[in-house]
Amino acid sequence: MSDAQISTLFIIWSATSFLVEVPSGAWADTVDRRHLLVLSGVVYAGAFSAWLLWPTFAGFALGFVLWGVSGSLMSGTFESLLYDELTARGEESEYAGLVGRAESAALVAQLVTSAAAVPLLHAGGYELVGWTSVALAGVHTALAATLPVSAAARRPHDGDVVCRTERVLARYPAMLRAGVAEAGSSVPVRRAVLIAAVLVGFTTYDEYFPLIAAEHEVPLEQVPILVGLTVVGQAVGTALAGRTATLRPHALGVIVLAGAVLISVGALITPYAGFVGIAVGYGLLGNAMVVAEARLQEVISGPARATVTSVYGLATEVVAIAVYASFVAAAGLLSVTQLVALLGVPLVGVAWWVARRLPPPGPGSGGVEDSAPGDLRV
Repeated sequence: MSDAQISTLFIIWSATSFLVEVPSGAWADTVDRRHLLVLSGVVYAGAFSAWLLWPTFAGFALGFVLWGVSGSLMSGTFESLLYDELTARGEESEYAGLVGRAESAALVAQLVTSAAAVPLLHAGGYELVGWTSVALAGVHTALAATLPVSAAARRPHDGDVVCRTERVLARYPAMLRAGVAEAGSSVPVRRAVLIAAVLVGFTTYDEYFPLIAAEHEVPLEQVPILVGLTVVGQAVGTALAGRTATLRPHALGVIVLAGAVLISVGALITPYAGFVGIAVGYGLLGNAMVVAEARLQEVISGPARATVTSVYGLATEVVAIAVYASFVAAAGLLSVTQLVALLGVPLVGVAWWVARRLPPPGPGSGGVEDSAPGDLRV
């Protein structure tokens, strides 16, 4: 495929996620969330299968559509299921720690699977890598099916099939309206959505870390090591989110500020010491991102938790696209290294915003009283 076709595939992937994100969140507030997580795994396996069985532009386009749908089905669904389950057990304070350790494990798994791709390619080529990916998507599906969910966190599903279908169809638009309304009208929820989305969206420049190494003339074989160092830093930072989950907003603002400064300075100085700074900074920002998302879960008080979380996911995509667009617009004026360093400037503003506007720790902190009473009810 040509470069234009490959870029078109990325656009298809992003557009699918953009369109499906919030509607899939409303479904997660309407039906059993485990069913959507299982479906996400099945669709994910279908994406890889399409690439293997139909290796043309159309086949890859289908795979990217399926991948986008799969990601949207999981986005908001897993977080909401976990938070509601912990709340039912009286353990919602454990949310940030659990999510942080899960994201840290995912980052470590990415490092392991990236390393495993090389021997798999040698042993069986593209097909072995692809079918191994399908098998791992099957593991995802099986694990989702075994998630324990208490009766208090489940949606009602009594009655015959016709009655259940009618209730789902009636409930879906109500959940969609309730979630979007809460995200827009509840002051604490709106602040948490915007702060978390901007924080995550502004830190999507990890894709440019290899280019920073290249601009510093790092030998090609050493680039994966330096990039891997930043992944390790992020993994450590997210794993420690449980320890910083109770910090006040001012302390979290300092963490964001320190992370922004370390990344900006690290991008400009000698690559080896610089990438150590980038790794530490990215770990600090990763920690703050998990805590900010946990604060969002704490202030959601309406019935459409997954929908609100999906609004946050959509807002994150918008900010990320804006960051990428700014890199494209300034490509002829500044180097990638300079652009990454300059992103530290708006992140200083984000740090101030976190310190002044992020909800304080604690379930339901300041959430309901600032909302219009009718906005949170179905």
